[in-house]
Amino acid sequence: MKVHHRLLGLTGVCAAAAGVVAVAATQAQAVHTRVSSKAPKQIIVGTLYSSSGAFAPDSIPELDGIKFWVNQMNKSGGVYVGAFHKKIHVKLVAYNDQSSPTTAATLYSQLITQNHVNIMIPDFGSVLTAPAVAIAQEHHQLLFDATASGTVFFTPNNPYIVGSGIRNSAFWPDPLVQYLVAKHINKVAVLYDANDFDAAQAATINSGLKAHGITPVYYQSTPTTTTTYGTLINSIAATHPQAVIELGYNTNDIPFLNTLTTSGQHFKMVFTVFPGQLPQLFQQDVGTKGLKYTYTYATPPLLPYAKVNLGLNTPQFVRAFRKAFPSVPVTYPAMAGYGTALVAQEALDKAGLFTQLSMRRALANVSGKVTTAIGQFKITKDGAEEGEFLPVGQYLPTRGGTTIKIIYPKSLATATAKYPAPTS
Repeated sequence: MKVHHRLLGLTGVCAAAAGVVAVAATQAQAVHTRVSSKAPKQIIVGTLYSSSGAFAPDSIPELDGIKFWVNQMNKSGGVYVGAFHKKIHVKLVAYNDQSSPTTAATLYSQLITQNHVNIMIPDFGSVLTAPAVAIAQEHHQLLFDATASGTVFFTPNNPYIVGSGIRNSAFWPDPLVQYLVAKHINKVAVLYDANDFDAAQAATINSGLKAHGITPVYYQSTPTTTTTYGTLINSIAATHPQAVIELGYNTNDIPFLNTLTTSGQHFKMVFTVFPGQLPQLFQQDVGTKGLKYTYTYATPPLLPYAKVNLGLNTPQFVRAFRKAFPSVPVTYPAMAGYGTALVAQEALDKAGLFTQLSMRRALANVSGKVTTAIGQFKITKDGAEEGEFLPVGQYLPTRGGTTIKIIYPKSLATATAKYPAPTS
């Protein structure tokens, strides 16, 4: 199979040597688990990205966030590696998987066995991260998980993964459940995609509501490939819900909101996942009418962190990123790429030995003590990120359009929610 790829680094773009021979899995394990007494000439960071396909709108910004960090490190002389008490230049190797998990699996193996990466960051989301988890574990390569928040990736028998850029999705809806309860919303409809990312959120909402004596009036899954929502919306409407929660990727949220706009149905509350992460894309593909008064997760930079102890704070990152990438919107995937790279930086700094497991132990030691532009880095014993917080946001009208405001919890709120949603 011919795979189009590119290698990215501060010194320019270079091609992989055609004659490189892949090493066996056992040899790769030895490379990544032995203690090196000699500092490498460069720290190789390996990642994948999608230039096309369903995940491109999220994947490209994530890659840009990583590139931003690489450029920052190399401008300062490199990343500090505690095991060698010195800064070392960083090289970024990025391959294009074109939103294909099958292609991604091949390229993840290539990063480990041919490029011998020191730091490995998977492509965006659970679907494209899934093949990396088993491959990284097999080769004893620590996976710095940027944006895959599925619960199944984090298990007691796998120390080779650490949530670095986004909160585990099972924790995401906690503020949303609290908001529904606080508003005395008892009739809730939940439509979720049949993947771990969305199913984990749905399970949290279901159990959280039931803990308060509320049983959803509609609780159904649909394939992740779903783009036609007319029948589903009519089925939801038949239950007369006070709130409708649709859990999908942007490729689901967009057709859901567009179908809702043209369906003639009106719900008092509509919540979708991705508008807060990709507001420019949703403004373009859904528009003001379809977004007005809908709810979403308020991710950074909507939720700013001014006090950090690693890297730039949120406002500083926004300014610096815009200067570095003038034509690229500052979105959460970009910030997650940057935040993940910062976690890798901390691992290299604090690890006593230059090994993958030493870095993993170092991160366990700093868990709960580090705050970046995307929030607190705190992991469970299995490596899942639990420190970041996602408040509830709502699209509220402004002169000429809409803007997302935080409406819950009250301690973070920048506006008061409009519930029920006006009909105009």
